[in-house]
Parts: sequence; structure tokens; C-alpha cells
Amino acid sequence: MKAKVHVMLKNGVLDPQGEAVRHALGTLGFDGVEGVRQGKVIELDLADGTTEATVAEMCEKLLANTVIESYSIEMV
Repeated sequence: MKAKVHVMLKNGVLDPQGEAVRHALGTLGFDGVEGVRQGKVIELDLADGTTEATVAEMCEKLLANTVIESYSIEMV
């Protein structure tokens, strides 16, 4: 069993990496990009029977800084 955790900065939190990517895309001629938010995907290989609630607890304790980041869980 696998889980994918998508972690993104919350709205209103400055994203300097995303801004750097947006600027670089403009420099390369991709003028239609108005904003970029960069995040991360964490893929977990889990034992059978691991619940989404357990993965959420992992996020709350380690995988996401919930003060500035939000996360979503996809069980696959």
C-alpha cells in the first residue's frame, strides 16, 4: 500500500523558490506564467492496514510544517 502526501505553502506565505521558477520561465520566453507555487510530494510505502489517519498524524508531527504548509493525502 502506498500514500502520496502533497505539501504546499499556505496561501499568503511567500514562496521565493516559486518566484525564482516564474522568473526563470519568463527569461526562457514563457511569458504567460503569472505565478508559481512550489511544493513537494512525499511517497510512502506502507504496511497493509495503515490508515489515512495514521498518515495524517505523520504529516502533523514531521512531514509538514503546519504553521506555514498545508498537505493533502492520496492513498493509492
